[in-house]
Amino acid sequence: MSENGFASRGEGVFAMSGQLTFQTVPQFQEHANALLQDGAQPVTIDMQGITLADSAGLALMIEWLQLARAVKRQLVFTNIPEQVRHLIRVSGLERVLLGEA
Repeated sequence: MSENGFASRGEGVFAMSGQLTFQTVPQFQEHANALLQDGAQPVTIDMQGITLADSAGLALMIEWLQLARAVKRQLVFTNIPEQVRHLIRVSGLERVLLGEA
């Protein structure tokens, strides 16, 4: 099992790694405030390091989008793993999370 991580790369870019599941979402949730600090620049979450995800991880992504919208910040997820993309598709959230029509 890989270690879970959340790291700032600077200029509004954050990298997630490890598992994004029911058991680990609380660890990632602790970083929500860091996402929305520092003004109005867009926030990018790089998910390339995510090795496993479930519906709780998808729920966290939606929650972060809602938090960002509440403070009028743009939030984008990049390098979304195929497993997460599948969850997005079966949930009908392509437009919200992938920008697809």
